[in-house]
Amino acid sequence: MPKVEITVPEHLEMQIAQMVEQGEFVNREEAIEELLSTGIKAYKTSGAQMDDDAALEDDGMMGHDDEYVF
Repeated sequence: MPKVEITVPEHLEMQIAQMVEQGEFVNREEAIEELLSTGIKAYKTSGAQMDDDAALEDDGMMGHDDEYVF
C-alpha cells in the first residue's frame, strides 16, 4: 500500500486520537484510512456540482478557507 504524508490541524489530530482512545479504531493509521475513504465516498455522492475546478479555488476548500472538510 502506498504511503502518504499529510499535515493536519491540531484539532483534527486530537479528534483522531480521541476516536482511537475510545476504541472506535484500532490505531491512527486505521482511523485515517477509514475517515479518508468515507470522506471520498461522501464527496463523490454529494461533492461539488460545478464543472470548473477553478471555481472551487475562489471559495477555498468547499467554501471554507481554513478548514478541511471530510
